[in-house]
Amino acid sequence: MTSSNIGFIDRRPIQERCVVIHPDVSGGTDAARSLEARLHEAEGLARAIDLEILHSDAFIVKRPRASTLMGQGAIDRIADVFDTLRHSDDDGADPVAIVDAELTPVQQRNLEREWDTKVIDRTGLILEIFGARARTREGRMQVDLAQLSYQMGRLVRSWTHLERQRGGAGFMGGPGETQIETDRRIIRQKIDRLKKDLVDVARTRELHRSARRKVPHPIVALVGYTNAGKSTLFNRLTEATVVAEDQLFATLDPTMRSLPLPSGRSAIISDTVGFVSNLPHELVNAFHATLEEVIEADIVVHVRDVAHPDTDAQKRDVMTVLGELKVFSENADSDTKKPMIEALNKIDLFSEDDRVFIENRTQLANQTSVAISAATGRGCDELLNVIDGILTQGFLSAEVELNYEDGAALAWLHERAEVIDRTDDENGMTLNVRISPEAAARFEQTFETDIRRHSN
Repeated sequence: MTSSNIGFIDRRPIQERCVVIHPDVSGGTDAARSLEARLHEAEGLARAIDLEILHSDAFIVKRPRASTLMGQGAIDRIADVFDTLRHSDDDGADPVAIVDAELTPVQQRNLEREWDTKVIDRTGLILEIFGARARTREGRMQVDLAQLSYQMGRLVRSWTHLERQRGGAGFMGGPGETQIETDRRIIRQKIDRLKKDLVDVARTRELHRSARRKVPHPIVALVGYTNAGKSTLFNRLTEATVVAEDQLFATLDPTMRSLPLPSGRSAIISDTVGFVSNLPHELVNAFHATLEEVIEADIVVHVRDVAHPDTDAQKRDVMTVLGELKVFSENADSDTKKPMIEALNKIDLFSEDDRVFIENRTQLANQTSVAISAATGRGCDELLNVIDGILTQGFLSAEVELNYEDGAALAWLHERAEVIDRTDDENGMTLNVRISPEAAARFEQTFETDIRRHSN
C-alpha cells in the first residue's frame, strides 16, 4: 500500500476470476451448518460481484495457525490448484484467492506469498460487495467509513518490508515508519470527515422521523438473512419495484413505502439490508444509522427462507444481530423486545402436501408466524392481517359526533384511526371508530371534542 492510493475506494470488481476457499476454523464442532452450505454461501458472496469461480474447496482447520490460519498441507493443495490454473490459462492472469474467514494482516500477507496471488478475506469481500452496491450518498459514505476502518487495522503490516530503524538522533524512524504515520494521518482525516458528514445525515434523518411522528403512521421493518426474499415481499405488499434478485446483498440502501392495511389504516414499511453470518464488525458499526429504521420500528417482520437447509442457523444469526442492536431480547420482560412476526417465506418451493403441512403447523404453533410465498403471494393477506391485528391491539372502540363543518377533525380521524362506520342526520355526523388511547387523548385536546369510549 502506498500513500497515493490511501482512501481511494475502487468500486469495480476485485478481479474477474477467483478461487474460493472455506477453512472451517471451528474444527468441525459447529453442527449448525455443513461445510458444503458454508462453501455455497462463500461462492454466493463471490458471485455477488460477478466473479467467475474457477475452483472451490472447503476443509476443517483443527488447529488454526497464527501465521497462515490453515496448515501447510492445505496451503500446498491450494498452491497446486493455482499452479494448474496458471498453466492452463492462455492470458496468464492470476485468479484472486477468496478465503472465507477473517484473516489477520500477517495471515493475509503470508498466504499471498505462499500462493503468489492476491488474497481477500471474508470481511474484505463483503466490504467490496457493499461498495459496489451502495447507491445513496449515505450508503457510499457508510461503506467508505467501513473500508477505511478496515484499512487502518491492516496498515502496520503493509510496511514490514521497509526499513524500520536507522541511525541519527532517534526522534525519526526509518522510511517505513514515516510512511505508516503519513498514511495513518490521511486515513484518520478521512474517517473524521466521514463521521462528521454522517452525523449530519443522522440529524437529517431524525428530522424526517420527527415529521413522521407528527403524523404517526406505525413502522414495519423487514429484516432477515440476505437473499431470504425481503425485497420480493416488499414489492408484493406495496406494489413497488425495488430490485429483487436471487443474489446476496441485492438490497443495501433502505427503502420505505406506504403499506395499506386491511383495517383501512396505513403503515410505513421499510426494506433493510440483509444479515449474514460473521458480519464484519466494521459494517455493524458503520451501518448502525441505516439500521436505525429497525430500532425505531413498531413491528419487526423476520423474513426467513424456510426452504434453505440452514434456515435455523440463519435465524440465529439474525437474532444475534438484532440483539446487538437491542431490537430484540430473549428476556420476555425486556423493555427492548418488539413485536416480531416470522414470515416463513419460499413455501412455493415445497410440494403442495408439504406447503399445507407447514401452514397448518404454523397456525397451531403461534399467532406470530405466517407461512408465505412472496413470489406467488400465498399467505401474504394473512400476514397483513397479523400485522394489522398487532398494531390495533389495545385500541378503543369509540363514538365521535362531529358537525359537518368539522372537516379537519374528520380528516384527522381518517388519518389516525379506523373509521368503522358513519351515520349522518340533520345535526351532523356520528362515527364509530377504533383508535389508540394516545390518539384519542390527542384528538380531544386538539379539537376540544369528547370521544365516548365503549366498554369492551
